[in-house]
Amino acid sequence: MQLTMDREQEEMQFLGLFDIYIEAYKVIYQWRKIFSQITLSLILPMSFIFLAHMEVYHLFFSDLNHSEFQLEHTHTGTAKYSKISDHINKELTSLWLFIIVYFTILIIFSLLSTSAVVYTIASIYTSREIGFMKVMSVVPKVWKRVMVTFLCAFLCFFVYNLVAFFVLAIWFVWAFSMRGENDGLAKFIFVIMAIVYVVGSVYLSVIWHLATVITVLEDSYGMKAMLKSKDLLKGKMRIALVFFFKLNLSLGVLNFIFKKFVVHDGNHHMHLGMLYRVAVGFLCLLLLLTLILFGLVIQTIIYFVCKSYHHENIDKSALSDHLEVYLGEYESLKSSDVQMESYEV
Repeated sequence: MQLTMDREQEEMQFLGLFDIYIEAYKVIYQWRKIFSQITLSLILPMSFIFLAHMEVYHLFFSDLNHSEFQLEHTHTGTAKYSKISDHINKELTSLWLFIIVYFTILIIFSLLSTSAVVYTIASIYTSREIGFMKVMSVVPKVWKRVMVTFLCAFLCFFVYNLVAFFVLAIWFVWAFSMRGENDGLAKFIFVIMAIVYVVGSVYLSVIWHLATVITVLEDSYGMKAMLKSKDLLKGKMRIALVFFFKLNLSLGVLNFIFKKFVVHDGNHHMHLGMLYRVAVGFLCLLLLLTLILFGLVIQTIIYFVCKSYHHENIDKSALSDHLEVYLGEYESLKSSDVQMESYEV
């Protein structure tokens, strides 16, 4: 893989997780101009929106809690009671509208960022001339396919969580019926269920993210890309699982720090001061956009590692032609053209 160095495709399969981290750093550093432009135009707004929504959430819920407290201490049937009740209903409506708008914007920026980064790395790999304006002209055409893959992944997550909910309900009924007799066993089973749920969630997340890369670089998208991702990850699933677990854990820690020292601190711990909160918030923003950029680059490199592991040699000229199609009217290339022929080991 010649993203930054003279590494052969056959050697990619031997990269460990730390080697992939180094590879991602080299790619971003060598092509820092184009990645900086993508970060400022797409990843930065997405990161800001993600962090800002927590502050807005907090304001909504603080107002709702205050209104509900007033409602509890107001006689029913009075004009004041009706006024407070109407205010709560309006706040709830505004909250739901905000949630819908927030997730819509976040998903759009997420898919655009993913499309831009994957296309950029593939262009670098095929030694194509790449520029920010060219990337931005391609992104609106490729993200529609990525959206279809996202909707299929969303359906899988929905079904997975629905099954998990029913399993949890069955456990709850069983634990309630056995209360006082097998509390230790019930807790042990719950812990095992929680571990299985987390592993399953990360597994689905890995498949979805790699399917997104496949959607951009191959002719497959939607459920077909999800299935191809599942097959492609065989043999390299452990590396992918560890990476995405660490990424999600890092995002979770960052989310906790922002809520603790920026969102909630403004109301409960005024001793830190506004300047301190702004500094922590800015630091969280920088860390978040860095994590997102590295995550997108690494998931693309993992795609090439998986291809190498399965002895599928990527035809650079065919891949370059596939990328060229995005610059004109889109029409899919066949997977046999875009992707690979097995090479001799």
